Amino acid sequence: MTAMISLRNIWVEYGDKIVLERVNLDIAERSFVSIVGPSGAGKSTLLRLLLGQEAPSRGQILLDGVPLKPECGPDRGVVFQRYSVFPHLDARHNVLFGLECAAAPLTGRLFGAARRAALEEADAMLAAVGLGDNGHVFPAQMSGGMQQRLAIAQALVKRPRILLLDEPFGALDPGIRGDMHRLITRLWREQALTIAMVTHDIEEAFALATRVLTLDKRRHDPHAPHRFGATAVYDLVLDRRVKAEIEAIRSITIDENDNN
Repeated sequence: MTAMISLRNIWVEYGDKIVLERVNLDIAERSFVSIVGPSGAGKSTLLRLLLGQEAPSRGQILLDGVPLKPECGPDRGVVFQRYSVFPHLDARHNVLFGLECAAAPLTGRLFGAARRAALEEADAMLAAVGLGDNGHVFPAQMSGGMQQRLAIAQALVKRPRILLLDEPFGALDPGIRGDMHRLITRLWREQALTIAMVTHDIEEAFALATRVLTLDKRRHDPHAPHRFGATAVYDLVLDRRVKAEIEAIRSITIDENDNN
């Protein structure tokens, strides 16, 4: 299978501190990659590279065989653990904002038929994430799960090919996390997304992903720990049939718990 994203001998260095070293990866289109590893292993740094928020110190990142520019393009969306929503805008206008900035970067406003079309698109995306009846609600009036649904709607409204998730469900209660897992799995399938997700939750990583990648240091120097960076030490592709069986068992368990 041809790689959508390729990382070739990637290094990230900040002065004399090495965060990532010798990272070589191929990510297939429509895959769901979970990235795990200890704190400080460069997981979020890797997401920033894929987002285009920063460039590697050495090496090359390719998107569809073309070098990735160090800029945040519309083909990539991102959701963080802390809800990246605008508190002064209601849900509808939170989602509309991205469409207006993309279509009218100088003024940030649309008018007439273009604005009506954008509002319809914003409403459709809110409905897709389960917030169809909450367009008038402000973030301060929302639960944590609702705010994260809104952040996902913001990220997806411009129809990116790649969705980057940085601990997106870490601050949510277990029950709400289950709802969010089902939501992101459905959106991944329906919108043919390629997803890379950083998580500290191993169970979450295996439950959602088609592939689990572990970042850690292969080399350690107790006298100069900053001189060695992390790389991919484990790369496990999950069997889709096994995942389907696990998901079926989880669904039965959830239904039984709901009925008790």
